[in-house]
Amino acid sequence: MPISDSDPRVFFAAERTLLAWLRTGLTVMALGFVVARFGLFLRLLSLQAPHAGATAEHGASAILGVLFVAVGAISILVSTVQHRRFVATLPLVDLPPSYNRGFAVFLSSAVGLLGFLLAAYLLVSGG
Repeated sequence: MPISDSDPRVFFAAERTLLAWLRTGLTVMALGFVVARFGLFLRLLSLQAPHAGATAEHGASAILGVLFVAVGAISILVSTVQHRRFVATLPLVDLPPSYNRGFAVFLSSAVGLLGFLLAAYLLVSGG
């Protein structure tokens, strides 16, 4: 079997790496959202049972949750930039001609920006 000069596997490996970073960033953002909302749960719990000893400060979970969301969004956006830079170094013969190469970049950029919107919402709403 002759080996062709074109090897789109390199591009698809780079795209799989981008999508793996997208999943990782989404997971970190989801963890941040849960941590931020856990503070709200603790606040409600302390209001229902004020003498149960649950009088600790709950603002730390909101700040920590926002930080997790921001780190997840940053990781997605940085991996998107790295992916674009790497794909720009590939020869044209390695890029699949009939494949929409911009969709993964668009999706990752949109999710990263939405992550920053979520972090801003969590800051404004108090976690």
